[in-house]
Amino acid sequence: MNHKGQSLFEVIFAIGIAAVILVAIASLAAKSIANSTFSKNNALASKYAQEGSECLREQRDNALRTTGWNAFKLQATNTKCLNGAAPNCISVSGMCDIPGTPFRRGATFSNVVNLNGEEIRAIVIVQWSDGQGTHQVRNITTFTNWNK
Repeated sequence: MNHKGQSLFEVIFAIGIAAVILVAIASLAAKSIANSTFSKNNALASKYAQEGSECLREQRDNALRTTGWNAFKLQATNTKCLNGAAPNCISVSGMCDIPGTPFRRGATFSNVVNLNGEEIRAIVIVQWSDGQGTHQVRNITTFTNWNK
């Protein structure tokens, strides 16, 4: 009789250990998937931030060839949505969705005055949210009037 009770206890204990191991494996797999998704989204956000900076560069260059530096300066104020295509990527105020993605993009502009003259600093921000919280990638570019 004594041995049957011990055997039942051993079986229950072994099942408990197996359950703990399975939960640990499932937890590691879920964490691995979350990390993989974050890495993918971070790489895409970096691409969209770079794309935003390049679009602003084209818009600045187009303004310098046609309407002048002051026209670009007038558009490059506060935080603006980067939703258009070059050379008109600056859109409405604030951040805006990138269609078909979980990302939002915008640029915050500030004027910088230094010994070389006036410059405009643009911080392109791409944000997204997931189960781990809100994340963002920033790309900082300083624009100058190369047409002086």
